Amino acid sequence: RRYGEEPGVQILVSLLIPFAAYLAAERLHCSGILAAVAAGITMSYAELSGQALAITRVRRNAVWDTVQYTANGLIFIILGEQLPAIFSRAATTVREADHLEPWWLVLYVVVVALALVVLRFLWVWASLELTLFRAGRSGEKPLRPSWRLLAAGTFAGVRGAITLAGILTLPLSMPDGGAFPARDLAIFIAAGVIVLSLVIASLALPPLLSGYDLMPEPSEAEQENRARRVASDAAIRAIERVQHEMAEGRGDADIYAAAAARAMALYRLRSGDQVATEEEAQLSKQVDNIAIRLRIAGLRAERTEIFRLARSGELEDAVARRIVRELDLMEARYT
Repeated sequence: RRYGEEPGVQILVSLLIPFAAYLAAERLHCSGILAAVAAGITMSYAELSGQALAITRVRRNAVWDTVQYTANGLIFIILGEQLPAIFSRAATTVREADHLEPWWLVLYVVVVALALVVLRFLWVWASLELTLFRAGRSGEKPLRPSWRLLAAGTFAGVRGAITLAGILTLPLSMPDGGAFPARDLAIFIAAGVIVLSLVIASLALPPLLSGYDLMPEPSEAEQENRARRVASDAAIRAIERVQHEMAEGRGDADIYAAAAARAMALYRLRSGDQVATEEEAQLSKQVDNIAIRLRIAGLRAERTEIFRLARSGELEDAVARRIVRELDLMEARYT
């Protein structure tokens, strides 16, 4: 609060927090994976405080997107590298359990996958019933979806990275130094269930949703427009307050008034942008989309010219990079 904020430090801290939560949980003989997930959820709630600088959020999101993509890929690469040896040791574990044939591994995977399908269906059904019950108590009359949509919700959304990360953290040995029992069998079953779930979803979803008219999603346009109007009103009040503070006691106060009027123009337009009919709303959205495409075309032309000036030596590299970054951020906002 007193000395400002260095984005690099904040990003580094955000990267270290999940590791710290994991190590602390493991030290306390708890689940490190669940602790890291809980830390991530806590960080998302802390983000709502709005204390971080805008530039910190932009850079941190870019870093975390890269880390997340890389980590999701690495977990499956590690599994693939270890899978042949894991299968061999898992088959050995099955033989020691008096199941002489390795095909029992396939049976284990199928049984666990089917159990997960049943649990997912029960969870989707219970969640839907609770949602309909709450909507009925509030006076709404929502449509009840058919079993096809419930089944689609059961098979959709299959994820495997968290499962693999959790199963791979099983210790290699017990406290007495002996090997952790059936570790390779557990890893093989987890990997097999993930692959089988993906295959089932790929095969089941197309026929389930073929010819099915999906229920209309609740529109968030009204909520978004109201939020933008409220935020614009707050921006106008803040600009007026700061403008009066800056111009107080100065002989060129009219300059500050003109600057404030220019800054408030967009906010006043947004604050008063209320449409009366659905046709007007569609027309306004169409105009906005056209304007965005025109702005993007202008930004790309600007950037092309900046690159040309930098290549010809008419513009210093540092200045060119700064201008291009501003243009990139504006284009990212529209796209």
